[in-house]
Amino acid sequence: MQPTDPKTMIRVAREAGGEVHVEPVNLGERVRELRRSKGWTLEEAATRAGLARSTLSKIENGQMSPTYEALKKLAQGLSIGVPQLFTPPSKAQVMGRMAVTKAAEGQSQATATYEHELLAASLTKKQMLPYRATIRARAFEEFDGWVRHDGEEFLYVLTGVVRLYTEFYEPVDLRRGDSAYYDAAMGHNVISLSEEDATILWVTSLV
Repeated sequence: MQPTDPKTMIRVAREAGGEVHVEPVNLGERVRELRRSKGWTLEEAATRAGLARSTLSKIENGQMSPTYEALKKLAQGLSIGVPQLFTPPSKAQVMGRMAVTKAAEGQSQATATYEHELLAASLTKKQMLPYRATIRARAFEEFDGWVRHDGEEFLYVLTGVVRLYTEFYEPVDLRRGDSAYYDAAMGHNVISLSEEDATILWVTSLV
């Protein structure tokens, strides 16, 4: 039987004694949980699965029923089998987690405008993505348009002076100790106004 409606997906589970019962599984919630467990943003997961970001967003929010081909792409992108998309997560709860990242030991990812050092990279199922960024850009024109992604974002200036550009507000200059919290779906870019590259702490919610 081919699954159709994400909100009515079911699995058949055998309990002790051989009794069979059916539990509903919300595909959208399951996909979101699997994506977050890998620490991926919606855009990153969509790229890995070869799907449009809007398509993945609609699947997660129960706004569309994916085709079987889309399900296969999604499973491959998540490095799991299709059946795992419909298998409820373990009910075991984690009572406490911790990840320590020593100075300069974060996972490095460099771009033309920023140099990111991902923090707590080893911790799975995070609700937030923290990273330290070195701001290389000195002008808005160095960016290929606005940066946009789902979720919310917190910025805290560690060293230097930065200018935060946002789509709906006037640019604002921020110095060491200053911070900003904004919707990440709103276009945003950050440049350094300092002679030295400024550094900031960025925390992005994983939605």
